[in-house]
Amino acid sequence: MSKEEDTSAELEDIISPLRKDSRSQSAEEPQFINKTSDSLNEASHYLKGKPFDQIYETHPTKNTLESSSSSRSKSNRNEEPKENFELAQTTTKPTTSQSSLLPISETISDYQVFVNFQSHEKVEKVSSQVSKENQPSDLSSDNFTLNLEAKGLQEFPKDILKIKYVKYLYLDKNQIKTFQGADPGDIRGLEILSMQENGLSSLPPEIQLLHNLRILNVSHNQISQIPKEISQLGNLRQLFLNNNYIENFPSSGLKNLKNLEILSLGKNKLRHIPDTLPSLKNMRVLNLEYNQLTIFPKALCFLPKLISLNLTGNLIGSLPKEIRELKNLEKLLLAHNKLTFLAVEIFQLLKIKELQLADNKLEDISHKIENFRELRILILDNNLLKNIPEKIFCCVMLECLSLNDNQLTELPKNIYKLKNLKTLHVNRNNMVKITEGIIHLNNLCSLEFSGNVITHVPIEIKNCRKITKVELNYNKITYFPVGLCALESLYYLSFNGNSISEIPVDISFSKQLLRLEFNENKLLTFSEYLCSLINLNYLDLGKNKIGKIPSSVSNMVSLRVLILCYNTFETFPRELCTLKNLRVLDLSENQLQKIPSEICDLERIQKLNLSSNQFVYFPIELCQLQSLEELNISKINGKKLTRLPDELCNMTQLKKLDISNNAIREIPKNIGELRSLVSLYANNNQISSLPPSFLSLKDLKQLNMKGNNLTDLPSAICSLFSLEEINFDDNPLLRPPMEICKGKQLHTIASYLQRADERDEKILEKTFKIVANNITETNFEFLRQKLNLVNSETDIPTKSTISLNERAYQAFVKWKTENNLSLTTAALRDQLVRGLNMIGAYDIMDKITALNLFTRAIKF
Repeated sequence: MSKEEDTSAELEDIISPLRKDSRSQSAEEPQFINKTSDSLNEASHYLKGKPFDQIYETHPTKNTLESSSSSRSKSNRNEEPKENFELAQTTTKPTTSQSSLLPISETISDYQVFVNFQSHEKVEKVSSQVSKENQPSDLSSDNFTLNLEAKGLQEFPKDILKIKYVKYLYLDKNQIKTFQGADPGDIRGLEILSMQENGLSSLPPEIQLLHNLRILNVSHNQISQIPKEISQLGNLRQLFLNNNYIENFPSSGLKNLKNLEILSLGKNKLRHIPDTLPSLKNMRVLNLEYNQLTIFPKALCFLPKLISLNLTGNLIGSLPKEIRELKNLEKLLLAHNKLTFLAVEIFQLLKIKELQLADNKLEDISHKIENFRELRILILDNNLLKNIPEKIFCCVMLECLSLNDNQLTELPKNIYKLKNLKTLHVNRNNMVKITEGIIHLNNLCSLEFSGNVITHVPIEIKNCRKITKVELNYNKITYFPVGLCALESLYYLSFNGNSISEIPVDISFSKQLLRLEFNENKLLTFSEYLCSLINLNYLDLGKNKIGKIPSSVSNMVSLRVLILCYNTFETFPRELCTLKNLRVLDLSENQLQKIPSEICDLERIQKLNLSSNQFVYFPIELCQLQSLEELNISKINGKKLTRLPDELCNMTQLKKLDISNNAIREIPKNIGELRSLVSLYANNNQISSLPPSFLSLKDLKQLNMKGNNLTDLPSAICSLFSLEEINFDDNPLLRPPMEICKGKQLHTIASYLQRADERDEKILEKTFKIVANNITETNFEFLRQKLNLVNSETDIPTKSTISLNERAYQAFVKWKTENNLSLTTAALRDQLVRGLNMIGAYDIMDKITALNLFTRAIKF
């Protein structure tokens, strides 16, 4: 993941809960984004949230919302990479009112884009009524919608439009290139047209016929320019052109779109914006994210009704003085640019509510920030800030302040005046202490100070009674801050990478905790006080020095994920087998030698990591785990396994199996019984062949056989249609040769094997004829005994009429047919050659050798 994507994901985790908290939506309100959510999520995701963002117009359509997800990917500067074994993050949030504010950072934060088209200022509604002569009297509003998404359409659906009056038409994910053949009378009534992902290289000129069109979504196509015909759509309110290849903004092509309120041109290749843009007087939302703009276009400053402006991911180095003209601007997104300072005029935008400036090169923020009395969200991550102005306390409405990845050593002392602050993130700075003023932030919900040099947390933190989440990873904390135990709403607590050696009794009072992380500390025991946390469902105690589990662990009835990797366990703790609801268990990098039979009591276990332990033999007890979906028993460290038991295939739910870095010589012959297997990692073993049943793994998507002893691949490997990722590197492959496999393309391998099979068939056929034409009666009898050749039906009775070479050839063909399922063509040829050697038919052997030399000389 790129740095920009990493930061964007983190910002979304910060902001999305705040927006969700303040959103006031009617459950009955219809949303157009049911079908255009992809565009809005990627090009207009900044529109989500508070009432001041709600600027869209209502449209009847189906009620299912496509939600978009962003998963936060956070990297602490001192944090070691996590294990490849995927650990399910099944933490559930509490049902308190605060819980909706703060999703667990590693879990996916689902959000929905709501559209209600009602501006905070009154927006004139466009009538959806159709004249009575054009509207059938028995049609309800639902009859106006036609959804033909992903129907494989090559042409515009003109026939359907002739029998149904359609106003809202969705043609996403088809291959429609033109409106050709459509009757103008049938399409003129369209008000919404969505043609995302159609491979359009341009908009057809017939677009100008759609005079009633209010919403046009042609995102995710291959459009390189905006056609002049679009200027005829005078009623157009919303235009989505994001994720295309547009390089030039038409100088005058849009000036007639007087009613346009939303324009999304994100993720194109724009380098400049024309001076005629201010002619779009009703523009409220403009998305130009991830283009190639090097300067802030002054033309944008003269859009009087502009509320939201997104210029994220461009190359802008400064702001013009004219920015002060955006008097109504409430949301300004300028993250991932090249800003080194902020023009003082930006602080004249008195209505600004959200300002994102992450990933720039800002060294200072002016004290004039005091003008932002309406500011709610301020994101300054990944800049060069050494201090924050004291005047920030004047931003009395501020709810989210994110200062990650700067050079701060302290925060303003009067930060306590930000009474509405809910989120404060100061990760990866140079903070030596948590500013005392924070303890007076009564509305604070999320506090993050990871990656600093903090040694303690003031006891007064208990005054922040609304805190639900605290992250203090990778600091210098030696004693657990007992003040946190008094926080009744705290459900997420993370202390990874500190020096805590003891868990205090006070933690037993934090029964509301759902997730607790103490990875990489100095804990010597699994504290019994932890066993009082009956609601805890995620516990990480990895990278400590724990060797035993208390019997009272059975009290942790809600525990679903338990991480105990890199500890000192020598025997598998039987006590863990009492955790009936456990889904994920990681005991990798310990000293385990065997597994107790009680492990079968883990009836719901789904993911088990036992990699790099000291097993001499595969623990057959694991084969009792019928619910197991992922098993990792790789051995980068520790003793190597040499074989897998046949009982492995009892785990019929297994989807992912990692047996890499062992000394396994063969895969079980019944491997094909693992019908659910999706991923097999068997790299760096001593496997020399794939058993025939391997070809029954029809759901297999990932196969890593790197660093084994494979010499040939089965021809039918092409029948594994689901295979997406393959790796056969560092094998002594002859069939196909290694050069063919290096591309890691199954199609290439399958094509080679198919041609190789055809070639081998011809060579074997030629070999049969050489032997049949040159063998003597005596040698044929000897060869028949060696190869168990069955007498042909015409052999003895008609010996006088059928020649020896014909009888021999028929016998070879029948022999091949009988052994075709168990032996490859190459194996049959080798067996025939061995038989000839045993009977001393050296003259025939010379001819076969000459044939082999000839075929090898032909480049294949």
